[in-house]
Amino acid sequence: MNRIQRLTKGEEEIMHFIWQLGRCTVADIIDKIAPPKPPHSSISSIVRILERKGFVDHKTYGRTYEYFPLITKDEYSRGSLLSLIHNYFNGSTPKLVSFLVEEEETTIEELQEIIKKLKKKP
Repeated sequence: MNRIQRLTKGEEEIMHFIWQLGRCTVADIIDKIAPPKPPHSSISSIVRILERKGFVDHKTYGRTYEYFPLITKDEYSRGSLLSLIHNYFNGSTPKLVSFLVEEEETTIEELQEIIKKLKKKP
């Protein structure tokens, strides 16, 4: 399995905006953030970190940088979930499901839907 680097909470928040926007500038990201707006330099620094980590790349248009995601939200979600299962449930999906049932975070109907999907898999 290819390991996707973990993001900090702030990096992940900015990455969600980039996934939502597709191609965007730092100003576009700041426009999406609820007030109080952070400084341009702060968001620019986070985006450059995301670029170093391989999550985004950019095209340059004069003095403007247009950023775009290199990793899809689904790829990141999958990696995060697999990491969670590995780190907190000893790699056991049944332990994760049992935990969700015990914590009343899932219903019988939701479990039946999952079973249907599993039965349809080749």
